[in-house]
This record gives sequence, C-alpha cells and structure tokens, in this order.
Amino acid sequence: MELEDLYEDIVLKASKGLENPHLEDYQNCEDEQSIREIALKLHLDPDKLVASKNGEWYPQRRQIQGLNSFESPFGAMSVNSYLTIDPSSRKALLFDTGTDSHSVFSFVDRENLEVESIFITHTHGDHVACLDQFVSRLQVPVYVHESEVFDGATPIREGFEHSIGGLSLTALHTHGHSVCGMTFLIKGLERMVAITGDAIFAGSMGGGMVSYEDALRNNREKIMTLPDDTVLCPGHGPMTTVGEEKAHNPFFPEFQEG
Repeated sequence: MELEDLYEDIVLKASKGLENPHLEDYQNCEDEQSIREIALKLHLDPDKLVASKNGEWYPQRRQIQGLNSFESPFGAMSVNSYLTIDPSSRKALLFDTGTDSHSVFSFVDRENLEVESIFITHTHGDHVACLDQFVSRLQVPVYVHESEVFDGATPIREGFEHSIGGLSLTALHTHGHSVCGMTFLIKGLERMVAITGDAIFAGSMGGGMVSYEDALRNNREKIMTLPDDTVLCPGHGPMTTVGEEKAHNPFFPEFQEG
C-alpha cells in the first residue's frame, strides 16, 4: 500500500491551510536548502519534509490480531475500512465502508463473525459509498457524529463509549478535515488502536477542508498525545503509530525522532 501523500501533497495542504500564495514555487523546488526554507515558511519540520521529498520513510508493516483492514478503489485512489473483532464473542465493529462491501462480507462469512455496529469516521462519499449495502444486510446501528447525522443513523458526540466483549471504544471529535470527523479509540486488542479516518495519515494528514487550524489542533491534542505505540488506522494509506508520526510527520515539528 502506497503512502497517501507525497511531498507535493504535504506542501499543497500546508499552503492552502495557511492561505500562502506561493504554492507553485514551493511545489517545484528540488534542492534541499530550498525545501528547508519552504518548510519553515509553512510551519513544517525541515528534516521531515526533506525525507518526504526523498521518499526515505515508510511505516513499519504490522499485523494486530483482531484488527483487519480492507482497501477498496475510489477513482485513482483507494480508501480503507476496518473491522475490530472480539475473539470470545466473535462480534465485530465495522469502521467506514469504503466502496466495495464484497471483501468485508466474504471475510465476515468465512470467519463466522457477527458485525454488531457500524461507526463512520466522517461522511465524505468515499468512506460511506456502500453503506446502504451493509445496512440492508446487517440491520445494525450506524453511529456518526451529531453534526452530520443522516436518516437511520444514531448521532454521537465526543466521549461516546461502546463495548463488545473485551473491546471498548471511545469517540473523539477530530474535526477540521470534515465537520463530523471522528477518531475511535479501541482498547482490548494487543495494542491500543485509533481509527482516525482522514484526520491523520502516515507521514501527513487530511487537508483542512473545513478548518486547517482545527485539524492541526485536534491532531496535536487528541491523537499525538496518545501512547507512542498506539496503532493509527487512517482512511487512506498504510497503518502507522503515534511514535512513528512524531518522528516522521512534517506537520508536527515539535516532535523529534528519539
């Protein structure tokens, strides 16, 4: 799975977020000194931005028992959905739907799972494209932030809690990329897991389509403060960890590797 964002995407998001007019100049830079100067102007980390430009980092590949990811196509890109499974009850929670329900249903049937609830990180079309198919077949509750509730969904807000068997969920409102953006913390697996939607990606973050300032603040206050070994499950691109993002994500210059 490729990284969701490359150097050009990071510069684009930061430039737009700061309403900086020199985007074309920033994207076309090749020499390291110019890239470092651009990073400072955009409040990015110079070393991490250079590393992004040079393609020097990719998050460690990992498998967490009870956590399964599903990648589906959306135009020229792809989108992720996730299942977290309680091993004792064989019940599962589904996070977002992506664009193709077949792979999830095949896995659920093969593993003899019961999907107990569906949680939506945000209502952008790529994340809920086949929601109707899941609702029609599963007939289970669908939870979404109260700011973008839709017919048949149950509105929730930050602090909402839910549990199945040995798994517990807590909802955080990580808006900025979208109005309703939610991150769902899952405890009870071998490591804590955060389903982040488009709040943060491996080496990048979702664009501040609603508020760049809010997106950055929520990431700093609600995601980057989690334990370093927390596994982050983004809406696009590979899984990562809080520790890896501190070391490699240009949007967070306050953190240094090691």
